[in-house]
Parts: sequence; C-alpha cells; structure tokens
Amino acid sequence: MEDRHTDNINIERRVKINQMQRNVRRSKERLKCFRGWVRVFMCLLLIFAAYKVYKLPQWYLNKNIFSSASNNTLTIVGNTITPTYRILAVLRQYPVPQRPIYLFNTSKIEKEIEKLAPIKEVYIKRLWFPARLSIIIVERRPILSIAPDPKVPPIAFFAEGGKLIGHEYMPLKNTQNTIKVLTYGTKGDDYRNWDEKKIRKIETLVRAMEQFSGEKVEYIDMRNPKDIYIKLPQVNVRIGEMNVMALSRVRNISAILPQIKTMKKKIKYIDLRWEDTQYIKLDE
Repeated sequence: MEDRHTDNINIERRVKINQMQRNVRRSKERLKCFRGWVRVFMCLLLIFAAYKVYKLPQWYLNKNIFSSASNNTLTIVGNTITPTYRILAVLRQYPVPQRPIYLFNTSKIEKEIEKLAPIKEVYIKRLWFPARLSIIIVERRPILSIAPDPKVPPIAFFAEGGKLIGHEYMPLKNTQNTIKVLTYGTKGDDYRNWDEKKIRKIETLVRAMEQFSGEKVEYIDMRNPKDIYIKLPQVNVRIGEMNVMALSRVRNISAILPQIKTMKKKIKYIDLRWEDTQYIKLDE
C-alpha cells in the first residue's frame, strides 16, 4: 500500500513538473512573439520617422534660391571682379532640385561658373537644415591693365594664366595693384594676341625697374612696341625694344637716377636704349 501511495505521489509530482515546464515554454513563446511584434513595430516606427524626416521642408532648397544672393539660402563670396548677377545668370540655367540637398550634385554648376573669364575655381558648399548653398569664388589675379592713354581708365586687363578679360568686367577695382600698360593694340602688336609668356616678360621688366629704381612704376608705354617707355613718378625712362638685353639695360637706372635729383633743368626722359651708354635727355 505504501509503495502504491508513493508512486501516486511521484506521478502527481511529475505531472505538476511537466505542467510547470509547459507553462514556462508557453510564457517564453509568448514573450518571444511579443518581442518579435515589438521589433516589427519599432522597425515600422523608424521607417515612418525616417520618411517624415526625409520629407521635412528643411532638406529642400527654396524654389526662389537663384533669384538673388540677398536671401538667407544663398551666399556668394570672393567675387570682387565678377558681378554677382553674372553668377546668378549661370545658376538660373539649372532648375532648383526637387530632392534633398544631400542628393544635389553641384559639380556641373561649378564647371559652368568656372567658364566666366575672371574665375579660376569655384567651390559650392551644401549646408543642411535648413538647406542652403554657399558659393566660394576664387578669381584670377589681375596683372596688367590695358589703356590707350595715361588719362583714360583701363578698358581691359590680363589676369594670371594669360587670360584677357574684356570691358564687360570693367571697371576693375584696385587697379593700383596692376601694371598699367598703354597700347593701341596696333602696329603689329595687338594686345589681344598676347600670350602668358609676353605678359610675364612685361611684368618682369616692370618689377626689375621698380627694384633698381626704388620707385613705383606708374605705367609702361607700349604704344610703339619698338620704342617702349616706363614712367616713374619723377621721370620717363626710354627702354627701346623689349629684347633679351632689356633687363640688363634696366639695371643701369640705379646709377643714373640719382643724377637727376641735382639737375635744375627739366628732363624729358632717361635714355637706356644702349647697353654701355645712358644719357639724360633734356626737355628743350
């Protein structure tokens, strides 16, 4: 009897244990299922949130962004020679993108703006939230300014790289930083045909004159390319033709220039056309 009673107790105990284990498994399955649904819900929530963020208007450029550079969504800096309206004219050739700014490829616009004569490089920064553009312009350094007469404002200028920039970009600001060249563009020496090598020769000659004279050159007169003058503040200097010996002749100015300070007569020019002979031409 006792053995049978003990067996019954053991059976009941195993039944209870099995029932508890089934309950635990069911709880784990329910918890696993719940976690799965939570994950699905979170994924859907994140997708919905991402879609809402994607659709926020702050990611999109203002449809009137290219109308002017005075708004808060477009800034143009560095263009001291190129008028802003010319840059805006290029921008208006492209439709404002209907996609977020981080998907907006600006390389084509940069290349198109770089076609403007004074511009050397362009960088377009895309700024997020709110969407806006910052256009950074790097312009070519002006070297020579062209004029037909000392009293006439420059009508064109040469920039680095031998780039001739015409009257549409005039007047040029800070022309005092350029070398003023007087030329008619005639007599077989049309400045419109000058190349970078020619410009470097003129610049080298003028800088050498400033170095050896200790004075700032006002202009170089190349209206007769075979008889060139360089104007210093106190006197004209006749150089002659710009040949391989021109730099050597310019060095002689340091020896002859102090002499004119003691002279009381009016001087027409200093003649440096010959290597071994220099003289002061008086104004008769």
